Amino acid sequence: MATAQLTASSMSTRNLPSFPGLRPSIVKVGPSVGHCRVGSVLSQRSFRGLVVKAATVVAPKYTSIKPLGDRVLVKIKTAEEKTDGGILLPTTAQTKPQGGEVVAIGEGKTVGKSKVDISVKTGTQVVYSKYAGTELDFNGSKHLILKDDDIVGILETDDVKDLKPLNDRVLIKVAEAEQKTAGGLLLTEAAKEKPSIGTVIAVGPGPLDEEGNRKPLSLTQGSTVMFSKYAGNDFKGKDGFDYIALRASDVMAVLS
Repeated sequence: MATAQLTASSMSTRNLPSFPGLRPSIVKVGPSVGHCRVGSVLSQRSFRGLVVKAATVVAPKYTSIKPLGDRVLVKIKTAEEKTDGGILLPTTAQTKPQGGEVVAIGEGKTVGKSKVDISVKTGTQVVYSKYAGTELDFNGSKHLILKDDDIVGILETDDVKDLKPLNDRVLIKVAEAEQKTAGGLLLTEAAKEKPSIGTVIAVGPGPLDEEGNRKPLSLTQGSTVMFSKYAGNDFKGKDGFDYIALRASDVMAVLS
């Protein structure tokens, strides 16, 4: 017998016929527990279209992984299980790690007539883009194999403001949201608009041109800029401020 966890405390079987193969009569729902038990008569086609993304398991007989081309292998940092105050976090509240240690690198790639090496070395602590690469279960640990360009930056400390952006990315300290309206009314947290203005904290070395040389970015440290909403990767700094790492092409304007 299979058991499924529901987020709601109760559920009506009237909503179930929309799932082909699931019979309402065999579903038992507790009044307040929030669990649903489904009998074995649930057909296989009931889960048609349900996609579960799982890590690729590398068999124990393989003792090493050598990335090819411009790919790197990163050992994923373990998710935090407790808050700074020592409170145990449930699995759903644990932040998915976006960083780890580079444990293997490829030979690089060729751009034009130039050979371009990987921008990081083994042992480097890096931060990478969300949803990038392929997760692997290898030697009892979670790993990620991804392209060099999916690495956002190098972070050797536990404070995001020390992030060193790579390639064409920049690190921006996001401006605080307005606390009041123009008329002086105090805004609630829900009513505060996410700001898309901030100060450039660090700049990457720039993208590669057609000959494999770095083209410096036009953005400079200390500039106040406006950037596209929902772009890049958001971080919370130890100082309580919000930071974002994004590509220079997502910066729309420089303010002065």
